[in-house]
Amino acid sequence: MATNKNALLRYKTLDRCFQNSGRKYTIDDLLNEVNIALLEDNPNGSGINTRQLRSDIQFMRSEAGYNAPLISKRTEEESDTNNHVYFYSDPNFSIYNSPLNETEAKQMKSALELFQRFSGSPGFEWVEGMNVILKNKFGGSDKKVVSFESNIDYTGYNWISPFFNAIVQKKVLWVTYTPFTGGSFSFIFHPYYLKQYNGRWFIFGLNEELGIETWTLSLDRVHAIKEAKAAYISTDLDWDYHFSEIIGVTRYQKPIETIELLFNEKRGKYAETKPLHESQRNKWTDKGFLVTLKLIPNLELEQVILSYGEDVEVLSPESLRLTIQNRIEQMQTVYK
Repeated sequence: MATNKNALLRYKTLDRCFQNSGRKYTIDDLLNEVNIALLEDNPNGSGINTRQLRSDIQFMRSEAGYNAPLISKRTEEESDTNNHVYFYSDPNFSIYNSPLNETEAKQMKSALELFQRFSGSPGFEWVEGMNVILKNKFGGSDKKVVSFESNIDYTGYNWISPFFNAIVQKKVLWVTYTPFTGGSFSFIFHPYYLKQYNGRWFIFGLNEELGIETWTLSLDRVHAIKEAKAAYISTDLDWDYHFSEIIGVTRYQKPIETIELLFNEKRGKYAETKPLHESQRNKWTDKGFLVTLKLIPNLELEQVILSYGEDVEVLSPESLRLTIQNRIEQMQTVYK
C-alpha cells in the first residue's frame, strides 16, 4: 500500500482515535472521523468506504505497517459486528513513536537512491550511512538501477557544504579566489545562492566592495574561505526569476531578446523533446523545426547553439547570428 498524503492523513486520524481512552470507536465512528478529516483537507474529495477503512486497520496492525497493538472488542450487542470498538492495548502507543516500518523504509531507500548522485560530496556523507542502516534492518541489494551524470573529480565539491552552511546561518565570508585568467585576490562575500550548471557549481552573493549582489564564483576556483566578523546583508532577490531569463549562470545587463533557431528535420525531433529553455515555443515549417526563445543572450547560449553544429542556424537576432558566424570562422582556422 502506497503511503501517500491521503493514506498518511487516514493513519494519523485513526491513530488519534485509537489513542483516545475517553471514547471507543466503532467502524462507523472511525469511518466518519476519517472522512471528516479527508474532506477538511480536500473539500472536493470523495472520502473512503468501509472496505478501505478495514484495509487501513489491517495495514496498521501488520509488520509492513506499524505493528500497532490494536484490539477490537464487542459492545453490548454481541450479534452486531458493527458494534466492535477499536483501541490500542498500550495507551502510550502511537504510530509516530513506533520504529520505521518496512513500507516507509522502502520509500526512504527509493528517495536515497536519488541522493546517490551526491554520494561522496561534502555534506552528503549521511546518504551512505542511512543506506547502511536501512540495509542492515530491512536487507536489500546493492545493485543500482539508476544512474545520474556527475563528476566525482570536480575540485569544487569540498566547498558546497561550507557555502551552504554560510547561506543558512547568514555568515559573511572572506573568500580567496583565483579566476582562470590568474591572479588570486581576497574579498568580503555575503553568500546567497548555490547553483549547478553543466557539471560545475557556482555560488552567488554580494561582493561588498563592489556592491554587486549577483557576484558569481565558480567553486573550483575558490582557494580558501573563512568567517568574517561583519554583519550579514540579506537580499530580496528572486533567484528563480533571476535565472528564468537566461541559459546557464551568466546574466548580462542586457534586455531580453527574441531568438529564432532553425533546426534541420533530424535534429528538430530531438530539440522538440528536449527544450533549450522554459520560454521555448516550437513550430514545424517547410524548412525545418523553428524554435523561438525569449531570453538574454550569453556565452552559455552560444555554447549550446554551437553544440548542435551544422544542424541549427541562428535566424535572429542579427547580433547573435554574427557572433556565431564569427566563432565558426575562428574554429575553421584551427582545422586548416
